Amino acid sequence: MPELPEVDRAADTIRDVAKDKIIEKVDTVEDNIVFSGADHETFAKELTGRKVLDVKRHGKVFWLVLDGEGRMPVLHFGMTGMIQIQGQEPAYYQRKPKDNGNEEWPPKNTKFVLHIAGTDDSPAAKIAFRDPRRLGRARLCASPEKEPPVSELGFDPILSMPPLEEFSPLIKKRNMPIKALLLDQSFSAGVGNWVADEVLFHSRIHPEQRANALSDAEIATLHEKMVYVCKTAIDVKADSEKFPDGWLFRHRWDKGKKGKRPSLVLPDGRTATIKWITVGGRTSAIVEEVQKAGTGGAGNSRSKKRAAKDDVEEEEEADEDNAESSELSEPPTDDDEASAKKKRARKSSKAKAAPPPPKPTPKGRASKRRRKVEDEDSA
Repeated sequence: MPELPEVDRAADTIRDVAKDKIIEKVDTVEDNIVFSGADHETFAKELTGRKVLDVKRHGKVFWLVLDGEGRMPVLHFGMTGMIQIQGQEPAYYQRKPKDNGNEEWPPKNTKFVLHIAGTDDSPAAKIAFRDPRRLGRARLCASPEKEPPVSELGFDPILSMPPLEEFSPLIKKRNMPIKALLLDQSFSAGVGNWVADEVLFHSRIHPEQRANALSDAEIATLHEKMVYVCKTAIDVKADSEKFPDGWLFRHRWDKGKKGKRPSLVLPDGRTATIKWITVGGRTSAIVEEVQKAGTGGAGNSRSKKRAAKDDVEEEEEADEDNAESSELSEPPTDDDEASAKKKRARKSSKAKAAPPPPKPTPKGRASKRRRKVEDEDSA
């Protein structure tokens, strides 16, 4: 899923080709899922003929600031959304071998195309919003920063990171795995799965560690690394090939398959052992040598893991309404669906294995009748 760095790159891309220019035409494809709150024809009508004054972003949401009366287009990529400029390389989140970048125009899975008028100093441009899985959203808002979904988001690690003295209490009051907290968009907007794993790796914090069990030093490091990871990724336009060699991102995708990439080497020269666990319903990559489960984490006991899982489920249920209303909660992945199937299978097997309750014997029935009489007498 495109996260804060990828969305920031998209906003920059649109700003570079469209700022201070007129949207002379908008081509749309009917899609009552992607176009939310207004149909595709209304979306096109409200944008046509207006000038792009700026492009803004908060977390994983970005929007075009337009002149004149009317609403602004507010966009969210979902799992597979992206922006593509005609004649330029597509900005893939995670490129696959079959992605050759030489598709015809408009490209596949396009939901709308903005036709940007040229000027004396700059040529015309066409901007396509693509979404293969239809999990992205295109809305119209009169005041984007004051309306959902933006108004329901937490702080942005680049635009509005709270100072440490404000950040620390926000962490300490939450009794849940720190990874699950980082993924909560009402807490930290823009932090997704890979950013959270990268931040925790650099912070040397296990993702199952309880937020309210972190030490002051750990919280200070977490605060620093959230900014470091996001800023470093943004500075290279979210181009993962330019991420530092020591980053977990460059090794997490192969799931331990040999021969794919060189091993991750830690600063002390040791070869990292990368393991994958599920935290907060998401697959999490950890480096065993530096991310140890502390006393506030899940630990090694089955009971502690069960307690951590129960707490996460309670937190997720409490946040579900807000997530659904803003449609910013991350859609289930294949890992999530597989985990749910395993859980259902375990429940089913336990139900089948449970022995039937014993039939009452004559003596047992007599005892039951006596207890009933005694209860009635006492009443």
